[in-house]
This record gives sequence, structure tokens and C-alpha cells, in this order.
Amino acid sequence: MRKEAQRWLRQAEADLAAAKSSLAAGHYEWACFQAQQSAEKDLKAFLYDRGYTSILSHSLKELLRDCQRLENALSSLSEEARFLDMFYIPTRYPNGMGGDLAPVEFYERSDAEKCLSSSESILNSVKSFLKS
Repeated sequence: MRKEAQRWLRQAEADLAAAKSSLAAGHYEWACFQAQQSAEKDLKAFLYDRGYTSILSHSLKELLRDCQRLENALSSLSEEARFLDMFYIPTRYPNGMGGDLAPVEFYERSDAEKCLSSSESILNSVKSFLKS
């Protein structure tokens, strides 16, 4: 595996561990965001592994589209990628969604659990395609 891909994968795994800690601590908005971050870094690790040198997008759906061009089997992750994209901005900013609730008041345990599950699916799939 390319050195840059390894760095991104290590950070993705650390972000997922942080998401689990946030879930356990009841910080559901952070668990959702950290799960999204982990998945983003997983997909970027895959692209770096396949020779990409510059990746600007933060959208998992867009990143996955690039990954699918190289490995069509990753298309099975499209629902997880699209779902996690919804947690990039609104989990962090009080004006990221309508209404009076701050993210800390809006997100629930079930949201965080689903984000973690989606992120783990992406991590496990991506790892299976990384070059040794």
C-alpha cells in the first residue's frame, strides 16, 4: 500500500475510534461527524492507494463515484456514503439546519449508531481492496 494511503487509513481508523468514544459519552452529534470523517478518509485512502495525488472533495458520494471507476464492487457502499454525507455540516453548526435546536440537542443515539455502522461498512470494504 502506498505511504499516503496508509496515513489516511490510520487517521480513518482513529476517527472511527473517536466516534465510538463520543457515542459512549453521549456526544451523538460528534459521533455522527466523526463517523462521516472516518468514511471520507477511508475513501481517500483508497484513491491515494490507486495513484491519486490530489483529492479535494469532502462528499462521500462523489468520492465513492471516483472509487467505483477503479473498483466497481465498491458501488455496494452508495447508500452508506449518501447517508453519511448528511452529517458533514449540520452536526457541527447551530445554523446548519432549520429550527431552534443546536446539534447537541438534535442528534440521538440511534443517529450515531447508524452512522457508526455505515462508517464501519465503508472501512471494511475499502480495506479489502487496498493493495498490499
